[in-house]
Amino acid sequence: MSRPPTRLGVNIDHVATLRNARGGTHPDPLRAARMAIAAGADGITIHLREDRRHIRDEDVARIRAGIAVPLNLEMAATDEMLAIALAHLPHAACIVPERRAEVTTEGGLDAAAGMAGLRPIVAALTAGGVRVSLFIDPDPAQLHAAAALGAAVVELHTGAYAHARPGELERLRVAASLAERLGLECHAGHGLDFDNVGAVAAIPQIRELNIGHFLIGEAIFDGLVPVVARMRRIISAAS
Repeated sequence: MSRPPTRLGVNIDHVATLRNARGGTHPDPLRAARMAIAAGADGITIHLREDRRHIRDEDVARIRAGIAVPLNLEMAATDEMLAIALAHLPHAACIVPERRAEVTTEGGLDAAAGMAGLRPIVAALTAGGVRVSLFIDPDPAQLHAAAALGAAVVELHTGAYAHARPGELERLRVAASLAERLGLECHAGHGLDFDNVGAVAAIPQIRELNIGHFLIGEAIFDGLVPVVARMRRIISAAS
């Protein structure tokens, strides 16, 4: 029996980055979200960073109200972000590590070391009806911590795989299999592109891939709809 194709979540943060370079309203992240959905995206991901470098507070409300597919809100494990998530109730909240000095997320959340701080945040989001995901490295200790915290989902950080480090694809396969055995839905993302996404999409336990920077970058040259549609086709063929 064949499994459903792996879902594609499109991260539109860098549409907002371009908008913020001029401080106006163009290009509109909501318009980008709707175009990505029309091209085959199954969901939209946005990261409301503490420094608001791309997505802004008003974007969360507009995008939440303006799309009919699941919204995944990436957020730091802070009281401020918890209050925002509970005010808007996205379909899912993915808790990520965050440092103001970083250009992009540099690694997975250390859920094993941070269980005491994460536990009340995971519990509050879950009680509010928000599906909680933890963005972690493909490490058994982190997977066991995610299960112990009561998270519904883990998103495996694929950065090391994207940089072609030896053994990383097998590490993702082992982690995805363990996630399933622990009762966690498994997602993956970071650094995925047309050339490397197929092998990850082919891992049977991975149900969703979240991709942003590459798609927005390619859209400059080829347009957002064709680029998302091509990624959708590659993922569907692989899975």
